[in-house]
Amino acid sequence: MKQRTLFYCTECGNETPKWAGRCPACGSWNTVVERPPETVKGKGRGGTRIVSAPRACPVTELGEGEEIRFSTGMGELNRVLGGGAVKGSLVLVGGAPGIGKSTLMLQICGRLCEFSKVLYVSGEESQHQLKLRARRLHVESQQLLVLSETGLEEMIQAVSAEKPDVLIVDSIQTLYNDALDSPAGSISQVKDCTMALMRLAKGENITVFVIGHVNKEGSIAGPKVLEHMVDCVLYFEGDRHTSFRILRAAKNRFGATNEIGVFEMGDGGLTEVENPSQMLLSGRPEDAPGTCVTCVMEGARPVLAEIQALVVTSPANNPRRTSNGFDYNRAAMLLAVLEKRGGLKLSACDAYLNIIGGLQLDEPAADLAAIVALASSYLDKPVPGDLAAIGEVGLTGELRSVSQLSQRVSEVRRLGFSRCVLPVHRGLEPPAGLELLPVRNIGEAIRAALRE
Repeated sequence: MKQRTLFYCTECGNETPKWAGRCPACGSWNTVVERPPETVKGKGRGGTRIVSAPRACPVTELGEGEEIRFSTGMGELNRVLGGGAVKGSLVLVGGAPGIGKSTLMLQICGRLCEFSKVLYVSGEESQHQLKLRARRLHVESQQLLVLSETGLEEMIQAVSAEKPDVLIVDSIQTLYNDALDSPAGSISQVKDCTMALMRLAKGENITVFVIGHVNKEGSIAGPKVLEHMVDCVLYFEGDRHTSFRILRAAKNRFGATNEIGVFEMGDGGLTEVENPSQMLLSGRPEDAPGTCVTCVMEGARPVLAEIQALVVTSPANNPRRTSNGFDYNRAAMLLAVLEKRGGLKLSACDAYLNIIGGLQLDEPAADLAAIVALASSYLDKPVPGDLAAIGEVGLTGELRSVSQLSQRVSEVRRLGFSRCVLPVHRGLEPPAGLELLPVRNIGEAIRAALRE
């Protein structure tokens, strides 16, 4: 009997009985591929799987056991994971090629081997290449086991024989199962191998770190269901031509998803940046129009970010608007508010917004700093170097307060700023040495910041 051919979407993994130019589930074009179905093994007579009925247990009878969270040895990684790695969890680390994913994983092996056994499975490098990189990173321990293998069954046998506490797989796209006919890196292989790793992590109580590549859109390559299967999804971001890297949690079942960790890439590997605000403000020009500093919250950590703006007269009928690290639609809205309520004729000017350091500002607290930077560039008047701006801007030009304002102004003062423009807020005690400039609308904010 001829087997029925199935079609799968390479973006979301949706199954369809026939080919289509557009996936009916996610709407992506030219992502539906043909693949024969896999044969299911382990069935009893008549094709019915014989299993024993599981026993449900009341939650009151479950024991607390030992502490399930442990430190990875790197404070920035612990912060992103929510306080440390969790035993029996499956963590997916994604990033662009050459960004430092393998370096990060191999580097934490040196810390983890002090109290646990680690098995590092690499499908992209030989054991000799791993030895050279481990020597460069000064990772030498008898507790670190290295295996260069791409077969799923062979890897599971090695785990059963060595019984490690932590398993690192580099990468999920190189792992394959012989029982499937599809090549390594395909939708079915990635789903099947990830499911096997998840059963291994939960059944053997092993912490599994999986490295995944990203596609040209910036998301992890493979089906979207891959991110739903794992417990934690970390993105390693940053320009590989610069030394700073940002580790961000996109999903975390055991902690917050808005924490970031900052690292600096050097000859000896990654070093933690405990004060990212100082790093992001290093090299800031003095008395230059079009720049302003704000304070955003990345989880529980206040971070100072520099917003740069450039406004020039446009020779074209349709002025150009570009934003890097700042939401484009929100930038267009702020330009419209600045022209309507601030009295600045920006409709005939090209406007550019840029966030220094590769940060992605997605909270309204950065609105006021963007307004001040745009007005500074348009009027060609610099913002004083000791001034910061925090606040949300409404469509009528009014300023609204933001959450955790006391922590933000404390961070502003700690970094050496002496003045801060912010919305009118009652009950806020300024830190010693910091002058608060409360304003009600963007007109007052521009006058206070530019000394108009």
